Order: sequence, then C-alpha cells, then structure tokens
Amino acid sequence: MNLFIVIAHGTTKFKSQSNGAIHKNNFKYIRKGYQVMGVFMKNWDMLDERGICTSDQDCRDAHQLCEMLDIPFYQVSFVKEYWHEVFSNLVKEYEMGRTPNPDIMCNKNIKFKCLLHFAMEMLGADAMATGHYARTSQGDEEVFQQKSIGNTEDILYNHAVKLLKAADPQKDQTFFLSQISQHALRHTIFPLGEFRKNIVKEMAAEAGFHHILKRKESMGICFIGERNFEHFILEYLEPRPGNFVSIEDGKIMGTHKGWFLFTLGQRARIGGQSDAWFVVDKEIKTGDVFVAPGTCHPALYRNSLETDPVHWIAQNPPADLLRDGVMQCSFRFQHQMPLVQCQITLNADSTVLVTLVKPVRAPTPGQYAVLYKDDECLGSGKITKLGLSMYKAGEDKLANFGRPVLPDNKSMP
Repeated sequence: MNLFIVIAHGTTKFKSQSNGAIHKNNFKYIRKGYQVMGVFMKNWDMLDERGICTSDQDCRDAHQLCEMLDIPFYQVSFVKEYWHEVFSNLVKEYEMGRTPNPDIMCNKNIKFKCLLHFAMEMLGADAMATGHYARTSQGDEEVFQQKSIGNTEDILYNHAVKLLKAADPQKDQTFFLSQISQHALRHTIFPLGEFRKNIVKEMAAEAGFHHILKRKESMGICFIGERNFEHFILEYLEPRPGNFVSIEDGKIMGTHKGWFLFTLGQRARIGGQSDAWFVVDKEIKTGDVFVAPGTCHPALYRNSLETDPVHWIAQNPPADLLRDGVMQCSFRFQHQMPLVQCQITLNADSTVLVTLVKPVRAPTPGQYAVLYKDDECLGSGKITKLGLSMYKAGEDKLANFGRPVLPDNKSMP
C-alpha cells in the first residue's frame, strides 16, 4: 500500500479520537506534537486480468487508516513520471537482454524523489516517514534540522547519513533503497527499522488497524501483480522467436518467443524434455537462449562481475577504497540471498569489479550489485558484465571455491 506519512515540525496537536486503542497507542509523531499528514501515491492505473484496479482498494485502506488517526489525507498521481522514469527503462532493459529491478528504480526516482519533493514543496513537510524496514545513522530530531544545512552535494563521507540494515534481518529492505540519494536519506524516517515484523503486527492490532493486518504482503512487480509475465511483456514487445541451445554441445533443444522472456537461472520449459533445463546465457544478435541441464550446472555460477558507476549512499566512495583502490566488503544481487564476502576494485571510470570469495548462482546483467560493510548499505551498481562461468573456466574451479551461494529466486520485494 503506497501510504506515506509526511511530517512538519510544528506544534499543532491533532485531537485524539475516542477509540481507546488509538488513544493508547497514538501515532508516535502525533504524540510528539508534529503536524502529520498521510499521502497516498498512485503510480499505475491499469486493470489486472480480472478487471480489478487494486490501487483503488489500496487508496480506500489508506484513507481509512488516516481517518482512524484523525490526520489529513492526500492523494497524488505519479503515473506519468513512473512511466518515463521506471517502466520505459524496464522495457528497454528487457529488450537489450537484461533483467531490470523496477523496485529499486521506483524508490530512487519516484518515492524518494517525486514524492519527497511533493511532500516538502507542496505540503511544506520537513520529513517523510515510510514503512521500509531500514535504519539510518541519524536520530529523528536530526532529520528536522536538515533544512538549515542546505545543499548536500559536498558532504564528506564521514559526515554523511548512513543507510543501515533493519533490526529484523528477514525483513530488511536496504537492498531496495541502495540507489536513493543522500538528500532523500537525510529527510526520511524509517519508524519500523528498529522492530521485528511480529512486533509491528502486534502494535497494529493493538491500535485497531485490523483491515491492514488482513492484507497480503506485496509480492512481485507491482504493475504486473498476478498477471502472467509473458502475456504482460508481450503487450509491449513484439515476439522475437529464437532457439534454445545446449551450452554443452550446441544442440538446438527447442524454440522460444523472445530472449526477453527469460532471465539467467530460470527454468526453461522446453517441450519434449524429461529433464529440467535452465537458462545460463543469451545471445541477442542471434536470439539464442543457452541452456544447461540441472539447477546446479557449473555454467550457472560466476565468481566475478562488473558494474556501471556505483551509486554511493554517502555520495563518495569509502575513504579506504579511494586510498587503496580495493576494499573488502559484502555483496548480494537479490533481496534475500545470503551476503557473500567479496573484494571490490574501483576503476578509473568509477565502475567496479566485484571478485567473490564463493561463486554465486545466476548473477544477471541489469540486476544491481548491492554492497555492504557490516550493517551499512554502501550503495549499488547495475551489473553490466559477468566473468567467465565455472563451466567455461573449468568445472574443477567450482570445487576449489567451496560451497556456492544460491540466491532465493522466489524472494520478491
């Protein structure tokens, strides 16, 4: 549900409603005397395959919640901005054979840019509170001092606000926030970051927000919802038939409707094959999708990759990386995959080479390499190039790296 709370550092108190639960557990920032407003953001207006626009129900739920809290409720549409800043890029990425992450781009370009601008410029807010499970290195009161700081372009790393992992490791969402700006981070509060999900649910139940507790968690890409991905993307891209080709012997195993329908590591459902085959590579010029038998085939594993210029949350690379050109940290390219120890090398053009301690399964161009140092999310860069697979490098190499890391391909934002 795209409900965000925006806060003005005023002294006007909103009256408490008669509902005992609401009065007892009144919203934290209302209790402190801040002026609090709820904003519902709409980014997509297409019906799903059942003819239902889920955003309408989302909006009603958000409005009901604001009525219970007795705070003003606003609606804002960023459908046009979302189309240009997120969706058009997504289609281009698929067409180029990459697998994009629209949730990361939505946070960067819509929630923490367009929405924050609306909140601060149109509503006069000093800060925005979101439901992301994340933390920062600044306290709530420091957020309201940011307007006096002015331009944050020249903030040094040691003085930058850090993006920190949430207290609940299973719900941590810093992965999806790894491209937001330092300016946005300085004006954002993450009230849920210190709590585990079960505690949040208990708090919501005590406050009487039962209609929210009944909602299913958001899963998958928001504008696709429960629709079939192939049917959806073929509304925007013309079919481009090609062959499934065995990576082992070059044998044509079957045909497909377009390379953009597949991502690395995905099972390729090839007619007439009793064994499971998985996508290990793609060749856009020929339309070939290369496949290999078995979910743990060495062709699926890589131990190095390159990114485009990294977006550093602190605006500048860490001091030791600037000094030495290399740094030890951790990496993931999917939300819930285990962190993998790695060494990053900073190139002259600000791109980064990531060399992994253990090979990972199906890192994919277009996805984001998100970097961590202890609890801090340093930032991320889009994966542009993969190192040799363990199959091409020699199957014996896989054993030398120990147990490979398998990301959770079912986990979604």
